[in-house]
Amino acid sequence: MAGGGSSIESGEPEFQVAPMIDVLLVLLIFFMSIVTAQVEQLDHTIKLPVAPDTTELPPNPDERTVNVRWNSVDGKATLTYMGKEWEDREVLVEELKKEADKRPAPGGVGTRLIVRLRADKSAPAKEVYGAMQVIGQVTSKITFAANNR
Repeated sequence: MAGGGSSIESGEPEFQVAPMIDVLLVLLIFFMSIVTAQVEQLDHTIKLPVAPDTTELPPNPDERTVNVRWNSVDGKATLTYMGKEWEDREVLVEELKKEADKRPAPGGVGTRLIVRLRADKSAPAKEVYGAMQVIGQVTSKITFAANNR
């Protein structure tokens, strides 16, 4: 009997690494695409109001975030969604409707879309209310972001 690599005849099964690497790379690509799709586009210039009784909500794939950025110098509020500023609020409504259409509620009535509203603590109430009106044209499910400290 000649020496050499293991074979089925010797009773030692071979472990092939190449197919395992292929599977690993496919899983890696899959999880990378899922994670990048779920990353929220938060506006980090916003200083959230403080509410000591807030609790952290678990991530929800049906949730999107609308930011209300207040510029005290100009006295103007800007809505941001998915990293983009929306001057025309009707266009933002249409964009949110597209997201809502991707998430029909069970039974086909309504949507599962939840919009988290992150408003700057110095933004006037009328600006926050205006953002709520924009969101309310699409869904009645609105959550508010605040810091607990």
